[in-house]
Amino acid sequence: MTTNEILADIRAWARAGKPVALATVIRTWGSAPRPAGSKMAVSGQGEMSGSVSAGCVESAVVQEALEVLRNHRPRRLRYGVADETAWEVGLTCGGEIDIFVESWTGLEGLVSWLQGMALDSLPPMVRLIVVGGPEEALGRSVLVGVDGRIVAGDPNAFPETLMAHARSVLAGGTADTRQIHAEGRELEVLVDPWLPPPTLVIVGGVHISVALSRLAGAIGYRHIIIEPRAAFAAPGRFPEAEMVERTWTDEALQRIGLTPATAVAVLSHDPKLDDPALLAALRSPAFYIGALGSDATNLARRRRLLAAGLSEDELARLHAPIGIDLGRQDAEGIALSILAEIVATWSGRSRIRLDPSGSE
Repeated sequence: MTTNEILADIRAWARAGKPVALATVIRTWGSAPRPAGSKMAVSGQGEMSGSVSAGCVESAVVQEALEVLRNHRPRRLRYGVADETAWEVGLTCGGEIDIFVESWTGLEGLVSWLQGMALDSLPPMVRLIVVGGPEEALGRSVLVGVDGRIVAGDPNAFPETLMAHARSVLAGGTADTRQIHAEGRELEVLVDPWLPPPTLVIVGGVHISVALSRLAGAIGYRHIIIEPRAAFAAPGRFPEAEMVERTWTDEALQRIGLTPATAVAVLSHDPKLDDPALLAALRSPAFYIGALGSDATNLARRRRLLAAGLSEDELARLHAPIGIDLGRQDAEGIALSILAEIVATWSGRSRIRLDPSGSE
């Protein structure tokens, strides 16, 4: 489940008057089944949303979460093969995990913010939370937007150096922990990025796009088709797509708005449509931009884009020819290769940029 889906369940439980606890993976060692930042919400009735270990320790964490809801004191848990408790709950894969469990019932600022948010359009954010140190400091947190704005929590809770690190973690997309000295105390802080589910923008309504739309829908990707040509944008051609934009590509991209959670697949194979789309996308914060075409087509495209004013650094972001080589040349195989490359890039998130201008 995505962070947005877990937040949606937290909001539904809170609206129903149910207390809620959140368990978050802080650190992992060895072959732990879930990475740092993985989350599981637990309601006061024992309902679960998300996962912290792909099933290995969930039942034990639920019991710990219910205890946190009873005494309103956060706690830090460790499970590993060296711990007898870990064998009891099934973590025998050679890994260890640290998990922080907190009650959200008393976090009025965060809960109030959550109640007013449109979760399907949640922007990238990062949460800082104290997970180690004196008991009275545990659970102190702040939620920071991609622009550095404080979304919820105390803006003075953490030093500016840590806030700057939080923004860099948001760019990389991977949670980590930091030791800091604040108010005369040593604290351990989890820096946890909250990223929205990725959106795929497909430029061109060609046959490969039809197959890519089906595959993207099957794995839950929100996706949009841009196709100004009437025949390729016929009603019913893309039933899985959220929308079909029937305007010129650069105008459509401007209206859609490209974010650090957007992938752009340029597939029309027509320079009149592809080039304006690439000029806009390669100057945006989109985490992935790819274009269909052979090596020769790509070389000619590079020359046109450089002549149009793109820099070599901007052009270096382009995946072209698009997709991972799977050895298949049919539409479905090419679509699968494209989606595989997008998913792999998103998982690494090495290309996410923060500033809408495209700067790091």
